Amino acid sequence: MLESFSICMLAADELAADATEHASVHHDVPGWVTCLFLTILIAMVGSLALEEKIHAKKSMIVGTFAGISLLLATLLDLLSFGKVVLPGSYDLKKHLVYDDACLLDLPVYIPQIDWGVITIILGASLFVEVTSRSGVFSWMAIRLTKASGGDPWRLMIAYGVMTVVFSAMLNNVTAMIIIGSLTAVSLNKLQRKDLLLGFLLIEGLLTNVGGLLTLISSVPNIIVGKAAGISFVKFFLVAAPYVVVTTAVTLVFGKWRFGIKGLKTEEDRQMARELVASFDENDGVPSDRFFWFSVGALVTFILCLSFQSALPCDLDKLGMGFIALLFAGVVLMAYKSEADKFYALVDWDLLAFFASLFVVIHIMEHAQVLNLIGGGIAAVLNMPIKLASGILLAASAVASSVTDNIPLAAVLAKILQANPVVQLTDPDPTASSFWWCVIFGANLGGNITPIGSASTVVAMTVIHRYKLPLTFIGFVKTAAPFAAIQIILAIIYVVAFL
Repeated sequence: MLESFSICMLAADELAADATEHASVHHDVPGWVTCLFLTILIAMVGSLALEEKIHAKKSMIVGTFAGISLLLATLLDLLSFGKVVLPGSYDLKKHLVYDDACLLDLPVYIPQIDWGVITIILGASLFVEVTSRSGVFSWMAIRLTKASGGDPWRLMIAYGVMTVVFSAMLNNVTAMIIIGSLTAVSLNKLQRKDLLLGFLLIEGLLTNVGGLLTLISSVPNIIVGKAAGISFVKFFLVAAPYVVVTTAVTLVFGKWRFGIKGLKTEEDRQMARELVASFDENDGVPSDRFFWFSVGALVTFILCLSFQSALPCDLDKLGMGFIALLFAGVVLMAYKSEADKFYALVDWDLLAFFASLFVVIHIMEHAQVLNLIGGGIAAVLNMPIKLASGILLAASAVASSVTDNIPLAAVLAKILQANPVVQLTDPDPTASSFWWCVIFGANLGGNITPIGSASTVVAMTVIHRYKLPLTFIGFVKTAAPFAAIQIILAIIYVVAFL
């Protein structure tokens, strides 16, 4: 046993020495090589911004650039090839060997993929798809609609709150599809189609606000939160006050901007109540048994994520990705004969996109591109903390409004991880306001343009489906004041309270 352990330690030491030697060899990368890979990164980001124009999926775009980057990095000798130490194959404290095969032969790009992020997205997506089949989300939506009594202003409040909650529990796109469809049906029944554009636009903007509520509400949250080591509970406690205030401000401003008023007379209120009373919340519930099973699973899922760090018997070490996959497997048992249908609904394009993105970022790190970008960011971070926080948040928002916020969040998270200023701003690295600047900026920037986030793209799709007049420029003109208010509130919150 000790002999095996010695062999493992020797192999690990050799690998560490090789890695150090290789790092020193490539510490000084020629400037033209860095510029070449910076050009590739800019071209990839530009292609993602023009995704619809070039008629290509995200995974194909980033996968192509990952392939090009790998080829060039190999030809230019930027990557370390060889076996890697298998994590957990030995325990330094207990001096035990768990696996004689301490070295694992993997393609150079596989270890660079953040599988924790991949498993969270895969598990959460499957869990949401299955629980949605129970009708629990449509049931909640219709119950709130009936509770509003059909009053336009109360209905706007109900749909606004519902959009935020659904965006936090589901994903932004699913939330927009559910709420947008229900909004169109409700306002049509109430004979208030004149308010539809305002409702849909406000809901689209609130999906990105709701996406800030929990650690798994949006992909940038998962990436940055994982890099910063922010727990599910801490993320919620920090984000919740901002989300509550901003939701209220957005609704009030939307009421004024679109002329949404409450019903004045009792006769009008009675008529509206009768119209929405015809909605049946049980129409979308195929089985009472599965409905309550899904409710229980949803509550338990949220509790397990909330207290993941406190799970007994070292279960916390399995991570949130395992919890998401475990609950996905449990609810899939209810439809075990139709599991393939739910697998088909998973956004495999997004998962492949992520895997390729991590590879690209790893190569950009070796080509010193991240160091180059990080140098510019470091200049900002070296300013007084409050000024630096405001600039970083605003810059993140503007950048994410014209390109995909996922690679933006991934690159900035990697740079912040390596920046000593972030660690020095607070004894607890996760409390650094710079992490929250990236999180708020990456999410809220999606409200500036209709291509800034997937949910605003869906909102525009729904708006055009009902032949409502709103162009790209029209969206920017209408949404920009909302986005400006939300971003200013975020800067004030980060600077004053974090």
